[in-house]
Amino acid sequence: MAAETAERREWTVTGMDCAACTTKVVRAVERLPGVSNVKVALMTERLSLNLVPGSTEPEAIEGTVRKLGFGIAPKGQQAPRKKAFVLPDAGPAPRAEDGAADDPDLVAPVHDAAPALQDKVWHQTAKGRLVILTGALLAIAWLIELMTSAEAGYWAFVAACLIGVAPVARRAFEALRMGQPFTIEGLMTIAAGGALLIGAAEEAALVVFLFAVGEVLEGVAAGKARQGIRALADIVPKTALLEVAGQTRAIPADSLQIGQNVLVRPGDRIPADGEIIDGTSGVDESPVTGESMPATRTVGDPVFAGSINTEAVLRVRVTREPSDNTIARIIRLVEEAEEARAPTERFIDRFSRIYMPAIVALSALVIVVPPLALGHDWTTWIYRGLALLLIGCPCALVISVPASIASALSAGSKRGLLMKGGAVIEAAAKVRHVAFDKTGTLTRGAPVVTDLLPAPGVNEAELLAVAAGVEAGSSHPLALAILRRAEAAAVQVPAARDARALAGRGVEAVVDGALAWVASPLHAAEDGGIIEAALPRAAALENEGKTVVAVYRKRRPLGLIALRDEPRGDAAEAIRQLDALGISATMLTGDNARTAAAIAGGLGLGFRAGMMPEDKLVAIRELNGKGSVMMIGDGINDAPALKEAHIGIAMGSGTDVALETADGAILRDRVSDVPALIRLARATMRNITQNVALALGLKAVFLVTTILGITGLWIAILADTGATVLVTLNALRLLAFNPAREA
Repeated sequence: MAAETAERREWTVTGMDCAACTTKVVRAVERLPGVSNVKVALMTERLSLNLVPGSTEPEAIEGTVRKLGFGIAPKGQQAPRKKAFVLPDAGPAPRAEDGAADDPDLVAPVHDAAPALQDKVWHQTAKGRLVILTGALLAIAWLIELMTSAEAGYWAFVAACLIGVAPVARRAFEALRMGQPFTIEGLMTIAAGGALLIGAAEEAALVVFLFAVGEVLEGVAAGKARQGIRALADIVPKTALLEVAGQTRAIPADSLQIGQNVLVRPGDRIPADGEIIDGTSGVDESPVTGESMPATRTVGDPVFAGSINTEAVLRVRVTREPSDNTIARIIRLVEEAEEARAPTERFIDRFSRIYMPAIVALSALVIVVPPLALGHDWTTWIYRGLALLLIGCPCALVISVPASIASALSAGSKRGLLMKGGAVIEAAAKVRHVAFDKTGTLTRGAPVVTDLLPAPGVNEAELLAVAAGVEAGSSHPLALAILRRAEAAAVQVPAARDARALAGRGVEAVVDGALAWVASPLHAAEDGGIIEAALPRAAALENEGKTVVAVYRKRRPLGLIALRDEPRGDAAEAIRQLDALGISATMLTGDNARTAAAIAGGLGLGFRAGMMPEDKLVAIRELNGKGSVMMIGDGINDAPALKEAHIGIAMGSGTDVALETADGAILRDRVSDVPALIRLARATMRNITQNVALALGLKAVFLVTTILGITGLWIAILADTGATVLVTLNALRLLAFNPAREA
């Protein structure tokens, strides 16, 4: 019953530098009464949980997180559509209902809110100040030793160590109180205290300083990894020019509502998802889809929030709430994706829970066994055991997977490739077969005129004019294709009346005062509307997967028009790239076998035709038995197959149902982005393998050298923090990875 009444609550948590930080927050918060399903996303700095009302107060949760040394603030729960992104110690954003929308002086701060999303400069943070303090104390201690005596210097180093380790020990104590004895802060405190006990004060102070430096470096690296994801939020402008009764005024973009009209000037970013109601202009959609060339958009065309108007003034009607625009949906996808942990990441997390106690036990054995069993010097082995304790911290290992996943998600989102988490990336890297829907996926989803074959004595303009006159006013896809071709050819469409459909045969209308028909070749032949010599040509076009119609007047053939839903321009190249990756491809379509064979044969892939949605589901199940399958689709009828496949990817122009059902999306509607997505997934898994090898390899080397007495405490802390930084920097390389480029 409690689970049924629990509310989902969210906070923004700052100061987390590695996966160990998120683990501390999760384990501390999940112990509180009424709290369940705790999730912490490192890169998006989000804490979310289920909270039973009347159990634990939200303030108590915030207090628990602060005791661990992190900043925390509620994430816009009261008015999520009106409220800006809030960080700890930041004031609330102006609300439209408070008059901000009517006062230009109050709108400006909303536009300038973006810097609040950025991390502070390192020396402005608490960890940065600790580096400066411990560094200064260390320098002072060396000066005292140099200018006075070794004894005075010793006590200066003791003081430097104690002052520097105090905030670390405080965090360790709070974690211990919350049932977490095996934290890096706890190990650091034990190591520093043990070093003081055996008289290694100078090295203890140096270790504290290097630990502080390492934490700052981890924070800087984590901040770099977050920038790609945070940049998504900055794509949408903070203000919009609302049009009311011919007047414009600036309002916060996040206060826009469906149905309102906004003015978008040349050079401005579009503030909301909408539909153009006035104007024609080039629109640069690269911030959203990654498509580099601006596309011409005119009245009736949809536009994305964050796109850039490049040429002329546009008036746009808002069609989506700001909280549900394309960018907001991408951000939610990224946030949810970080919570969808890869199997490798879950394994490493379980491994680290065993690994930490094992390292502590091994360290204790190193300290105790040689002196007791072999009569060796206690000081020497205490020192080596403490160094081993520092080396054993699993930070680098734990961060190795999420850092790579976060970088891959960011790199993909910049190029219109969205994947819902590490599990999806890992599955995509293993794909051995891709199943494509045809219409709207491999093809454009709308038929086009491919051939015009006028009858003797008739030109193309007359053929098109009569056909367009008959089809004028029809919404049938074939009719729209003929009308588009007539418009492109600048053909004057004659006046028409009394249009009516002839069931199973075609359409007739009175055009220029005389009856005219657009009909199937079979019906036209019966009606004397096609010359006998044209029949073999019509059959040949139909064998190419095209739909053929005959245009004629009473006993006067005018010619044939062939139409087909043509493959996308990059479809054949995409299939070639998949083949180069060792991946086979199949087209699944509801079309007849002749049409399917014509399309598939031209692209170089296999096909299954005449398929209903349930047939596609069966086909995917069969393919699943032969290896990991990726399904690419765009329609509602593709949703079951998308869900059944090991990984389902929706084309960006697809329906909301397909996008929600799928494990990822391709925003640019490019078939060649399918192999690009797979290349990105494979590069990510290679990066993860490198990170794990780097983290474990460094620890293994320094574990041996420490036990042999070759390396000491300060090298141990460098090995730990250095490995964490190296792993993070290696993961950041994925931000520059171009998945469109073949290896």
